[in-house]
Amino acid sequence: MKALINIDYTNDFVAENGALTCGEPGQKIEERLTAITSACIEAGDYVVFAIDKHEAADACHPETKLYPPHNIAGTDGRNLYGKLAAVYDAAKQKANVYYMDKTRYSAFAGTDLLQRLNERGIKEIHVVGVATDICVLHTLVDAYNYGFQMVVHADAVASFHQQGHAYALHHFKNVLGAEIIEGGVSK
Repeated sequence: MKALINIDYTNDFVAENGALTCGEPGQKIEERLTAITSACIEAGDYVVFAIDKHEAADACHPETKLYPPHNIAGTDGRNLYGKLAAVYDAAKQKANVYYMDKTRYSAFAGTDLLQRLNERGIKEIHVVGVATDICVLHTLVDAYNYGFQMVVHADAVASFHQQGHAYALHHFKNVLGAEIIEGGVSK
């Protein structure tokens, strides 16, 4: 069994008016990200929606000094973006779908993700979402340290900066040993 970790594909990170949007690069991956997510749900893979969650006016959170307020609990900005919202709504009751809050860049930091993957005997994780060089990167560094085989869908990750996106993809392949797939084909 494999897992798909769908990271931070929310209105605040993707929509044109999002509080911390990567904008067009994030919007361009919508079809592919949604298709991969749907296919994994239907195949019975373990699908994790790892979604950034912040509290309003949290002066103690380290991101407060780095970014404007984003993905605030209870706001539309934290909702899944576009067609992914409908995919999740249709599948959220399935046993293989898990929605989890995360409060740090990595989906492993301060969550039960590692425990859930280990309980299911999962050794291979696939990753889609935003931002390639922030939350996707930190999640994959932790996955590497935990010994997972990793697959990154290059056509289903995006970032604020093309240079950071390209660096992260290079890092995934050449430093972390991840397989990079684009259009279903290994690169």
